[in-house]
Amino acid sequence: MLFSIASTLIAIFTHSESTIMSIISKYGYEAVFGLMLMEGSSLPVPSEVVLPIAGLLAEKGFLNFYLAVIAGILGSIGGLIIDYYIGYFLGKQVVYKHLGFFRIKKESLEKFDDWFARNGTAAVFVSRLIPVVRTWMSFPAGFARMEPKRFFGWSILGTTIWDIVLVAFGFYFLSSTSAIAVLFAIAVFAIVVYLIYHFSMRKIKIKK
Repeated sequence: MLFSIASTLIAIFTHSESTIMSIISKYGYEAVFGLMLMEGSSLPVPSEVVLPIAGLLAEKGFLNFYLAVIAGILGSIGGLIIDYYIGYFLGKQVVYKHLGFFRIKKESLEKFDDWFARNGTAAVFVSRLIPVVRTWMSFPAGFARMEPKRFFGWSILGTTIWDIVLVAFGFYFLSSTSAIAVLFAIAVFAIVVYLIYHFSMRKIKIKK
């Protein structure tokens, strides 16, 4: 039993599309929620795989599109809540006391603290639209004890955009037999993310 669970988690963490497809097919919305909860709490679960697969299964009639989106968003929100409050209650002093372990210089951490104090809102929103780093921003926000209303508001906005786009991608394009359509969708998504990132970075520079 334990071996089966461990092997399943390893397959998920190594981005095994077939395992993720099997889990969502078997457990439906609960699986989408659980996988996105793990992704939102910084475990190596790829939302870029989970959500398009949920969209594909919705297109095939196994899931309802809107319920799949809601399950994904709720899971993401649950995960970022976990990470935010870990950072909030743990406190950045723990990081300061173990700088050697984290291989971080005190000066670098202080500069980041100053930068985050000025640009935290934009950083939280933009990070939700960038793969890999999108989940990690909850920790510095918690360390900085960023106002919960502001943190959750902008995090949920960015997360909602990300989740809807990926589920929609799976729904409309993964089942497509046209490679051109898939490549076009990827290109449009990349451009939209870049424009949001570029606009937000300009806002951040203005605040410096």
